[in-house]
Amino acid sequence: MESELNALENKLAQLIQVSGKLRAENRQLRQDLAHTLSSNRQCSDKVEIAKARLEKLLASLPEDQT
Repeated sequence: MESELNALENKLAQLIQVSGKLRAENRQLRQDLAHTLSSNRQCSDKVEIAKARLEKLLASLPEDQT
């Protein structure tokens, strides 16, 4: 009975340790995701600005008179 309680206590301690590690990893992944989403938004904004500039430049070119 004593050994079973000790084994259960050890398993519970391991579970608590793994849970803490997973919690920390999850927190880090959420931060990484937030950073990546922000970076992605910035890149998308830059692409839209470049697209608008190219469209404006194309519109200012004379028509092909072939």
